[in-house]
Amino acid sequence: MTSQTVSAAAAGTWMLGDLKVNRIGFGAMRLTGSAAFHQGTPRGRSQAIDALHRAVELGVNHIDTAAFYFSRLRSANELINSALAPYPDDLVIATKVGPARDASGEWATSARPDQLRGQVEENLRHLGRDHLDLVNLRLMGQDSISEHFGALAELRDAGLVRHLGLSGARIEHMVQAQEIAPVVCVQNRYGIDASGGEEMLRACAERGIAFVPFFSIAGEGREAGAIRAEHDQVQAVARAHDVSPAQVRLAWVLQQGAHVLAIPGTGNPEHLVDNVAAGALRLTADELQLLDSIGRLAS
Repeated sequence: MTSQTVSAAAAGTWMLGDLKVNRIGFGAMRLTGSAAFHQGTPRGRSQAIDALHRAVELGVNHIDTAAFYFSRLRSANELINSALAPYPDDLVIATKVGPARDASGEWATSARPDQLRGQVEENLRHLGRDHLDLVNLRLMGQDSISEHFGALAELRDAGLVRHLGLSGARIEHMVQAQEIAPVVCVQNRYGIDASGGEEMLRACAERGIAFVPFFSIAGEGREAGAIRAEHDQVQAVARAHDVSPAQVRLAWVLQQGAHVLAIPGTGNPEHLVDNVAAGALRLTADELQLLDSIGRLAS
């Protein structure tokens, strides 16, 4: 497949509330550098802008970001604003609130319910929007989320937010949230070698809620990116299809259900094309079974 024929539409679509998105999207965490936040090598501004332009050209219409995605030199939200505003009508930008970083980049105390409006307004300013398409409450270890989600529901009622979701959530959190307002997606860590996410995957499918895995490529490397040699099973499937291991990982995620959305992140336009191309990769039943064995070994 050439870069001219790659399209995010090949992965199919899903409805986030009343917003239709292609199932393979774009994560903005690594726009600012080779790794998230202050880690890794800083990203050249022009390269990050080019990656965003290329994403939209390839049909990506779901971008995941956050105001706390910034490094010493770059802010993901500012880059998105500079590259894409005025925004395409079909572009859905999802943001996260809850965690907080101070001006030096150090992690601060997570937001109280009464501080979430300020975080929403920060995203609005940086993105240059008058409302946010989707806001995910990123959980930071709390058992009850009713007050936090209730505060976001009030902002939804006020028109500052269109749809709500959860990030880093357990089943009981989703139940709590649904008693307050509709939940359109759950973002959790999940991938070939990240066991333990199947219960939420199934629960979302049963409720018609999008399941949006993160770190599907990075695995244990998390914010720093891939840190280990690739599994033999992934390498074998990649060779059979003449694709990259990253594409195999993304294709496996997408084939876990029609409600699964992928948000691979990069600031490199070439890596972006490779990631989006994964939406057209179809793995056989035998290949899926081979890759499933990795998770069983990890559990």
